[in-house]
Amino acid sequence: MFGAPLSGKSKKIMLLGSGELGKEVILEAQRLGIETIAVDRYDHAPAMQVAHRSYVIDMLDRQALREIIERERPHLIVPEIEAIATQELVELEKEGYRVIPTANASRLTMDREGIRRLAAEELGLRTAKYAFADTLDELHAAVAEIGTPCVIKPIMSSSGKGQSVCRSEADIEACWNTALEGGRAKKARVIVEAFVTFESEITLLTVRSVSGTSFCAPIGHVQKEGDYIESWQPHVMSESHIAEAEQMARTITDALGGYGIFGVELFLTSEGVYFSEVSPRPHDTGMVTMATQDLSEFALHARAILGLPIPQIRLLTPGASHTLKADRGSTDFQIGGLEEALAVPDVQVRVFGKPETKPGRRMAVALAAAQDTETARAMAAEAAGKLFIRYGE
Repeated sequence: MFGAPLSGKSKKIMLLGSGELGKEVILEAQRLGIETIAVDRYDHAPAMQVAHRSYVIDMLDRQALREIIERERPHLIVPEIEAIATQELVELEKEGYRVIPTANASRLTMDREGIRRLAAEELGLRTAKYAFADTLDELHAAVAEIGTPCVIKPIMSSSGKGQSVCRSEADIEACWNTALEGGRAKKARVIVEAFVTFESEITLLTVRSVSGTSFCAPIGHVQKEGDYIESWQPHVMSESHIAEAEQMARTITDALGGYGIFGVELFLTSEGVYFSEVSPRPHDTGMVTMATQDLSEFALHARAILGLPIPQIRLLTPGASHTLKADRGSTDFQIGGLEEALAVPDVQVRVFGKPETKPGRRMAVALAAAQDTETARAMAAEAAGKLFIRYGE
């Protein structure tokens, strides 16, 4: 049973990280009568604009994180970003707090090294060949071992930040600097991955709940510099690829444990399915589910973490999403083109409400439904193309 929000008998969730994905989780939780608290490192983050209360702290500061949790005493702590003092979450969980999906899952998946070693070395999942480096000299040695082209990433980052492709020895220093600039924690360590020649890359949204493990229809997506530009659902796959992908997603999410939605990223190749990454929370490419499914990934996450049943997940229509991104940094801007974008049939738009633009930052997304994914992709791209950011006026 859930008491009314702010009543003293309410169920409280605290979101650590309050971006556009967290905003949708907050809205879904509030539809179920939950009291919501949004936390982030900057003020007026999207989820803060709809939560009952909000706080601004450095979430890498263990003491600051503990103080805010002990003050609010939430029933559920829900990490939404990577840059969190996850070791403190482990300690808090030992003291009786519930971390979604678990504190250990948050710790592992916030760190590309932890999750890669779990997937490849403990669970035996097929992954690209990889190595780690802590210095520029070690990176030269790692690239020599892995070969070029290869992908270099900080062990902790999000939305492709700090990721680059190293095509020759001459690129190594620039890739190292990119990784250091884009990392979200105070670490210089990077992962070097062999380049996988893939037919496509997908996100398989996997839900663990009191009803068991279930899967959304696969989501195809296009990335640029590690950050998604567009996504579509369903992505056409062979029966063998679907079976292998679902088994791989079940294996990694069973190992992580807990309840909630997991975004499992996979490469589809002629040799089979390769594991790439997993996020223990809604996935950016999964925003398309707001146009395609009876229950979006955010509704599924809210139900799962609250211990509510998940019925069979239904795909109602093919659909697609396409992002609007900023090309510069500014706090003086406006988003325009909504009238034109919403004039495209069967299109929805979500403007995230972020208070500041940065180069490459997602500011809005267009969602389209259609009779097939190719039509939906074209409609979403058309609508997104009508949106624009006007600076300084």
